[in-house]
Amino acid sequence: MSQNSPMAPNGAPGINLRGAVDLSALKNRATAAPSTPSPYAVDVNEQSFQELVQLSSKVPVVVLLGSARSHQSSVVTGVLEGIVNEYGGQLALGRVDVDSSPQIAQAFGASAVPTVVALIKGQPVPMFEGELPAEQIKEFFTELLKVAASNGVTGNLGGAQDPEAPAEPPLPPLHQAARDAIDAGDLLLAQTSYEKALAEMPSDAAAKVGLAQVHLMRRTAELNVADAEALRARAAGDPDDLEATLSVADLDVTGGHVEDAFARIVKFIGTHFGPERDTARVRLLELYDAIGVSDPRVSASRQALARALF
Repeated sequence: MSQNSPMAPNGAPGINLRGAVDLSALKNRATAAPSTPSPYAVDVNEQSFQELVQLSSKVPVVVLLGSARSHQSSVVTGVLEGIVNEYGGQLALGRVDVDSSPQIAQAFGASAVPTVVALIKGQPVPMFEGELPAEQIKEFFTELLKVAASNGVTGNLGGAQDPEAPAEPPLPPLHQAARDAIDAGDLLLAQTSYEKALAEMPSDAAAKVGLAQVHLMRRTAELNVADAEALRARAAGDPDDLEATLSVADLDVTGGHVEDAFARIVKFIGTHFGPERDTARVRLLELYDAIGVSDPRVSASRQALARALF
């Protein structure tokens, strides 16, 4: 996935700016509606993917990772094309055949097909796997458009704008400075801006979330696919390796596997004591902030953490 810049050349994963949209608890198998071809959908390969990433600075881009060998992929493609068409240019759809473009699937950390993710300003937003009823997919899209609006992505591929849509309130200066720094790929400057915002107002929840996300982006910014695979092998081979455990948890979060990341660290905390345990606990709390403390996955993990600690 992308890093602090759209689809970084090393193909390493990244994170969206306002926390991941992941309503996978809504998942429910269903029969899809017939396909409706959409002028806002395009087939994408590894050579053309960068164009799709650039487009995500104008409108949120839904990315379908599927396979011609998968009936589910065909079903979900039909549903997505029809729904994207209904939005009249507010969204774009990129169809990726993982058999011919495996590096894209690897970059997103996709472990199954079909997998649906999104891009906003080049940053990945986890969505769902498998089949869902059209109405539930529309709920994902509603949330996706909210995340896009909060990041200033409100364009329309048809050029239309909603005159009744309320203008987005300006961000506080330090928050805007952090956002601009992220867009420019300067994560250190973004971190400094959020730290200043918290120094001025320690209760600034948005700055706390932003700082946690920037920390996560900085930790994963230099990793490539080979590094990620090596770290996963280390963590699997040595459950006492704290560095590998935390690094793989970071990769899981940026790849959309939030529950896996939380469970990995909670398991380490439950089987270790002393400074290593405290380091793991602090990192877990920061990942909670990065995802958003109101996220139900965070609430569930907090309960598991309490059991591990006490």
